[in-house]
Amino acid sequence: MIFYRKPLFLILVSLFAVVCFLSSCSEQRRTTVKNYPVDTPYVFSNLVKLEGKLSKDERNKLQTQLENYWDDSLVARKSQQFFFFYKLRNPPVFDSANINPTITFMRGYLNSQGYYNPSFKDTFYVDTFNNQRRVSVEINIAPGKNLVVDSIGYALADTTLEQLALTNTKDAYLKKGVPYSKQLVATELDRLVSLYRRNGYFYLTRENLIAEIDTTDKALLELTIDPFEQAQKIAAAAERRKQNPVADILVMQRQAADSATRRDSLMLVDTSAFKRYYVGNTFYYPETRATEIPDSLMNDTSLLVNKRRTVTMLYRDGKFKIRPMFEHTYLRKDSVYNEDLFFKTMNNLGSIGAWGQVDSRMERRGDTIDFHYFLVPNIKQNVTVSLEASRNTGDVVTTGSFFGTALNFSYRNRNVWQRAIQSFTALRGGVELSFSEGSSLLQTLQGSVAQTYSFPRFITPFKIGRGERNRQRLDNVKTLLSVTGSYTDRKDFFRIRSLVTGWGYEWKIKYRNGITGVWQYKPLNIELYSLDTLPKLDTAFKLNPYLRTAFNTGKVVSQQLSFSTTFSNFNHPNITHFIRVSAEESGFLAGLTNILRDDIYRFIKLEGEYRQLINFKKTSLAFRGYAGAGYNYGNNEKFGKTLPFFKQFIAGGPNSMRAWGLRLLGQGSSLLSDTSGAFRDRYGDMQLEANAEYRYKIAQIGSMNVAGALFVDAGNIWNIRKDSLNPNSEFSISRFGHDIAIGVGTGIRLDFNYFLIRVDFGIKLKDPARLANNGWMDLSDFTWRNKEFTVYDATDPSHQRIINRNNYAIQLGIGLPF
Repeated sequence: MIFYRKPLFLILVSLFAVVCFLSSCSEQRRTTVKNYPVDTPYVFSNLVKLEGKLSKDERNKLQTQLENYWDDSLVARKSQQFFFFYKLRNPPVFDSANINPTITFMRGYLNSQGYYNPSFKDTFYVDTFNNQRRVSVEINIAPGKNLVVDSIGYALADTTLEQLALTNTKDAYLKKGVPYSKQLVATELDRLVSLYRRNGYFYLTRENLIAEIDTTDKALLELTIDPFEQAQKIAAAAERRKQNPVADILVMQRQAADSATRRDSLMLVDTSAFKRYYVGNTFYYPETRATEIPDSLMNDTSLLVNKRRTVTMLYRDGKFKIRPMFEHTYLRKDSVYNEDLFFKTMNNLGSIGAWGQVDSRMERRGDTIDFHYFLVPNIKQNVTVSLEASRNTGDVVTTGSFFGTALNFSYRNRNVWQRAIQSFTALRGGVELSFSEGSSLLQTLQGSVAQTYSFPRFITPFKIGRGERNRQRLDNVKTLLSVTGSYTDRKDFFRIRSLVTGWGYEWKIKYRNGITGVWQYKPLNIELYSLDTLPKLDTAFKLNPYLRTAFNTGKVVSQQLSFSTTFSNFNHPNITHFIRVSAEESGFLAGLTNILRDDIYRFIKLEGEYRQLINFKKTSLAFRGYAGAGYNYGNNEKFGKTLPFFKQFIAGGPNSMRAWGLRLLGQGSSLLSDTSGAFRDRYGDMQLEANAEYRYKIAQIGSMNVAGALFVDAGNIWNIRKDSLNPNSEFSISRFGHDIAIGVGTGIRLDFNYFLIRVDFGIKLKDPARLANNGWMDLSDFTWRNKEFTVYDATDPSHQRIINRNNYAIQLGIGLPF
């Protein structure tokens, strides 16, 4: 149970009262108007109200869209300021004649959404406020019943087209019982065009298909000679249309302008549009210059020729081998033309990196299409040098303040061995300096070298990805080889050397629902570490025995698998979803051998992340949920019972719990790290985190957009196993409420379009390491620093000092946090 002190309760009640008062004030009083017409009625507000039975989603959609159909002369464009206040600049003069055009626009929109019997009622009233004549315009709309699709048919002269449509109805947007809208019909026609172009209809476009919408009641087609009976049928049909309006949709080929109106005498606009075409020869021009005209290259007889089966390469200087082009040619000769495979060829060649621009031309020979691809090479090699600086206020073994600087050098080659293989080399050297009294200037020396190769194909002992099914589904395939070596010398504490190498694959898969997933699989990941402990680290071990498990030097021989995807729902295009899951396993096979059993970590690690972004007109809401856990199933006491620290989870920093510094939250409600004078960073075998952020625009200064954010973060890290040396660090359901940390704050974003700088200020609303008030912040006794703990100095055990822990954090980040 959480107990609140009386002053805190009074503060919260007062804050709630202020919010209620501001919210209750009329919009008239909370709006400042600039440059308004003097002694003339002007538009102060405009409002659309929907009546009738509508679903929540449908009401929100119509309400949002109808706001865009006001006549410009009736729109009061207000900007929100400080949540409760508004500013209106240059409001238009009110003229009631502009209401009718607005109703016309809104009626047209509702018709396009399947509402063919809407009713409108407009009202306006003038309010005199501070010698201003403010006009509020309101339109009440009863949309009526939405038109529903009753049947879908096809009247296509080509039987193959009809058969394709009928056998692929599972993916259709138009189905019996679906609410009708013009957008839905257009989307269905686009789907059919895409389906046909994947099955050989190279010249068929959206202009060749139309949809006929029939809302006639079939009962009226029954002949009768009794005029009274006919009148009754007409009245009954009108009532049925009003209560349950339905439509029959017929997809058909567009008629030529001079064709007869009878369906059996349809004439095609273009006979070639309804003819199936097959793939002919494929030609590549991999050395095309940016200034060259592709059509002239097709007739250049001076080009050299290299042919591999049905693929021909035409070149001048021999800068490229034909293999990468051959392996990324997805259209096979004599097969039916498939537009998806054509674009897949184009996109894959463009994404390799060797070419910066990909163009194409097609030639028709009877029922065959020849393809010519023109590839403009990227700059083959480039070098980048950068300098970075940072300030570290607490690392793994000390609480001192360091200034760090590093020089980065990178070299990229985009066409290794003339096979479009990407090579990236990175060198990094850095130092950390201390300006504290009594300490050496040079504290840390770091250096690393990394080499990565990206091969634009799968390199495996067996063939993969060449079958017809994989040929259509797999995309952007790569084989990755990486090697990284690093050295860190932390003066008087430790020297550590590492070598990390891996071999893996990356590819994309497009699923039937249109979602594209990115897969990464690394069957071999090897990490080797060597550590020399120095005197000051030995002293820190004595004060904090748990620190020993963070400095083990075992080896990792693991395999890794990850999947990620980003998608939007058709009915809610303003909502974007992101999903990522990953798994890593180490030591299962390698640990079976006697040679490696005592030297490698044996663990399994799982992670999952979900993000959602909801975009509104001027604001957005972002949510994130994250969960991760790892389990050390090895029995080697040398490695302890936790994951190696470089595989463990951390919390805090600019992209996590922003009210805490990097690695300064957790584990659970353990006080070991917070009361330690030597080891303030912490790592865990499990992490749960949830974040929410409200983003809004503030201003635009030139090309830079200034935005703000309000956020709340909740989460923590834990160990999975209980450790007597670190009490309350393990995950426990019964202690979950106490262990959860909560941070709130605000931030500012400077968006330069090509990159974004972010500054966030977070306050620890609930800190599991806070002893008072069950971890909750006491606003009546607020302090910027928490001085609850007195500890021994790591370098001088006879000296006690107070540990200052901030109740806030300021984070600097590049890009959005999630």
